[in-house]
Amino acid sequence: MKVYIVGTGYVGLVTGSCLAEMGNEVVCIDNDIKKINNLIEKGVLPIYEPGLEELVKNNINANRLSFKTSIPNDIPENSIIFIAVGTPSDDKGKANLEYVYQVAKEIGQKISSYCVIVNKSTVPVTTGDKVEEIIQKELIDRQLSITFDVVSNPEFLKEGDAIKDFNFPDRIIIGSNSEKAKDIMTQLYSPFSIRKSKLIYMARRDAEMTKYAANAMLATKISFMNEISQICDLTGVDVENVRYGIGSDKRIGFSFIYPGCGYGGSCFPKDVKALIQTSNENNFTPLVLNAVEDRNLLQKEILFNKVVQEFGKDLSHKIFSIWGLSFKPGTDDIREAPSIMTIKSILKNGGKVQVFDPVAMKSAKKEFSENELSQIKFCDSEYDSLNDADAMILITEWRQFRQPDFIKIKSILKTPLIFDGRNQYNPQYLKDNGIKYIGVGRSN
Repeated sequence: MKVYIVGTGYVGLVTGSCLAEMGNEVVCIDNDIKKINNLIEKGVLPIYEPGLEELVKNNINANRLSFKTSIPNDIPENSIIFIAVGTPSDDKGKANLEYVYQVAKEIGQKISSYCVIVNKSTVPVTTGDKVEEIIQKELIDRQLSITFDVVSNPEFLKEGDAIKDFNFPDRIIIGSNSEKAKDIMTQLYSPFSIRKSKLIYMARRDAEMTKYAANAMLATKISFMNEISQICDLTGVDVENVRYGIGSDKRIGFSFIYPGCGYGGSCFPKDVKALIQTSNENNFTPLVLNAVEDRNLLQKEILFNKVVQEFGKDLSHKIFSIWGLSFKPGTDDIREAPSIMTIKSILKNGGKVQVFDPVAMKSAKKEFSENELSQIKFCDSEYDSLNDADAMILITEWRQFRQPDFIKIKSILKTPLIFDGRNQYNPQYLKDNGIKYIGVGRSN
């Protein structure tokens, strides 16, 4: 099948390479000329995702995956055009749909026969209606009378596991009332739904809401558990025992009930804010979603607050070793990452930091001012970051951080103290080895 994907970010590249791997002829489009040239000439990806670089290169070499800087004029009939551009939040939390609408306009200016236009970007309810309206207006201006369908097909990809999630999906949501569009989308996704049908059909607006509701539900579980962790801290309770106790209930399960220093990334923060904004625009107060957002913002302060409890507010002449910068393991994404707020708070109060992350240090540097960067040392390894440090702070639970050499850590640190922002370590083991442990909701 002939597939066009507009946007070569996280969603676009994963979608394009996985569809190409199944034999489709895929063209990825982006108006960022430098990005496209890097992809074509050097095979350099704009993002980090395990396994993606090899997948992209293999399909380029097999002539199934190519790149362009604009939508071509010769799109064949029955082609599928994905819109996979960013929808960042504005200062009020509303999803910015400027890029989606720009792509819709260009599609209307280029297509000359029936096509299926697929909204892969995460967009508020009714966005598909507006995309359809924009394309139709361009066709009228061109005096063309051709049919097309706009479908909502939200992505459910976890950063760090995106290729696996795409190839082995829990569900594939197709939002459309057009039987022709459904048939084309069913054919496209048939290789990913062989043993058991993963396709779920619904109305376009229903599909748009499903994406937001899914992310908001997962964010709610995280914020709920983080709130429980705070209560545990105050009442002499180990939240890890509580987590195991409630997670064993099949109605609750263990997914997304791990307490820590808050969620981040490109999805949960943005989507919760957008759903809150949609509610407000419809004169409805989303009490639960507001609480989820508020708890997460407070949770991102928890590590700094624990540092202050231990060292006082004046952190002059104090150095902290930071392990992990990305919002989660397996990605270089530092958007809304708890590490950024923690580091900025330490610097603001006179401290210095020495940081290490396996892949996210380049991305993280863009988040700080020149003055802040002068107080940050980016290290070659996690152990290098411990030199002359007064304490270690674990923020991102990369695999290589999960069972470190604690005796080595103790020997390097000026003070044998670990702040565990993800509750990865055994407090009793550290205590037995002369290391003070401060976790989240572990009654420190």
